[in-house]
Amino acid sequence: MIYYVSLILSICLLTGNVADVFAGHGISIDGNLKYPSDFKQFEYVSEEATKGGKLLLHENGSFDKMNPFTLKGTAPFGLEMFVFEPLAVGSLDEPFAEYGLIASNIEVADDKLSMTFTINEHAKFSDGSSVRPEDVKFSLDIFKSDKVHPFYPLYYQDIKEAVILDAQRVQFVFSRVNRELHMIAGQLPVLSQKYYTNHPFSENSSKRTMTAPIGSGPYTVTAINHGKSITYTRNPTYWALEHPTRKGMFNFDTIVVNYYKDQIVAVEAFKAGEFDFMLVNIAKQWARDMVGKRFEDATLIKKRYPHKNNAGMQGFLMNLRNPLFQDVRVRKALGLAFDFQWTNKALFYDQYSRSNSYFSNSYLAAKDLPTGLELSYLEPFRDQLPAEVFSIPLIPPKSVGKGGIRANLRKAKNLLKSAGWTIKNGVLKNEKGAIFSFEILLVSPSFERVMAPYVNNLKKLGISVDYRTIDPALYTERVQSFNFDMIVHVYGQSQSPGNEQKNYWHSEAASRKGSKNLAGIQNPVVDAMVEKIIYAQNQEELTAASKALDRILWHGHYVVPNWYLNVHRLAYRNIFNQPDVLPLYYNHYQYLMTWWKKKSTNK
Repeated sequence: MIYYVSLILSICLLTGNVADVFAGHGISIDGNLKYPSDFKQFEYVSEEATKGGKLLLHENGSFDKMNPFTLKGTAPFGLEMFVFEPLAVGSLDEPFAEYGLIASNIEVADDKLSMTFTINEHAKFSDGSSVRPEDVKFSLDIFKSDKVHPFYPLYYQDIKEAVILDAQRVQFVFSRVNRELHMIAGQLPVLSQKYYTNHPFSENSSKRTMTAPIGSGPYTVTAINHGKSITYTRNPTYWALEHPTRKGMFNFDTIVVNYYKDQIVAVEAFKAGEFDFMLVNIAKQWARDMVGKRFEDATLIKKRYPHKNNAGMQGFLMNLRNPLFQDVRVRKALGLAFDFQWTNKALFYDQYSRSNSYFSNSYLAAKDLPTGLELSYLEPFRDQLPAEVFSIPLIPPKSVGKGGIRANLRKAKNLLKSAGWTIKNGVLKNEKGAIFSFEILLVSPSFERVMAPYVNNLKKLGISVDYRTIDPALYTERVQSFNFDMIVHVYGQSQSPGNEQKNYWHSEAASRKGSKNLAGIQNPVVDAMVEKIIYAQNQEELTAASKALDRILWHGHYVVPNWYLNVHRLAYRNIFNQPDVLPLYYNHYQYLMTWWKKKSTNK
């Protein structure tokens, strides 16, 4: 399950079957909520937080549209977080739960085939108009249509329809029972029917509007410098200012997001004082660039913030639509050529852990060999699966010890030979004389130093590989249309996987442009495990299905596993106060929205 497309949600530790009825201020999968109906604010925000000041942020690349929900083009950072709001919002410090925001009351039917939202009578859009059940129905209809990014119709597919009951209530009717569907429904972003009737969704680049959208969120868009910057201003009449899910959050009067060419340029701009806060996702920059007088005198701070997020999988992803990668032996060989141990030590200052699962850093990661319910899920497909699924744990290749990377390259050479590829005059060819050659597409030049040694190892196998960094907008377009051979990709995961897995791995998504099945996987056993995840009835079934899927994907060798961190590396100007309590399951921007400016810098 996800919160919108980009945010990772909380962990869910279920203890049994879903409760028969949910009704009230919040919902969860097991019926348990940390916060009572009269709670005043989340524990990870501060009562001392004050409003005021300007926050300067950065983003890389550019933007060319003001609708974050369509496929083509790139929307500016912040629209989903600052301008739009869902029916319910997730808590960042407890087992998987949501609390009503636009919905003041949420009730799930006994048969779990419908749920009813009562719209908060105070909820208003930034133009002053009230949020109505008609807006909710309009939003669901839009997000189930072909007007939005194809992720959304797939994600909301089991919500059959919305029925307006009266002036304050709307009912969602489900097509089938799904253990997390009431949570998915609560995440629906609520759009203004009036605004989007006058500004309809359009994929035509010449008709894409750059008009500031209307939403119910804490900020409005007050300035747009096409592709270069966007300014958000706190709505002085924001309807949910004192709402318990918003109190102590969104404390800055103004948020300006400036765009930079890439991360390398952005780091220097940050050190020069051009913006206030950044996540450092490059180990070299954290170790070597985030130093100097301004850090020594505490003008700038760098600090690691631990989290318990599911790290998912980052890897060099192969596009199976290219016949070159359709043989699993070839894919396995390409994985053996990556020297993680050398890369981590020489380039990353030993800061990372090797990705060892599609649910890295999570209880959902497959361990040892399959047993119990997990094994029972896999057993019917034994003849369709590699024998390794049942006999070899998920252990990435290592290049330490006797032979090091040379031993792995010899194994890779033998795998390629068994797949019909042999070296002739230093060039890897098949029996038809075709050369083994492909391109690695990058969106950040910082990754070039990682690719150089990897490509050098591939050349030792006779493989001809080029890597190049292209413009972010062009990169997005090529990835969405599956026009690439290999890319670096991150499959983010929550602790409660669900419908989004269909978008990641299912055969139905393989040919649908804009889907996250970037590898082009079309495997009926993968499809079966995805279905078991989506329709799991309890924690045991969810965990078993996730681990089974993990094993199948791992031994399919669709990616060359990379690395992960269990901390956020944050650098910021020393102008902020922070709450005393840290969330558990959060991204860095969610945490930043609980900060506030120190009085001496509150300008």
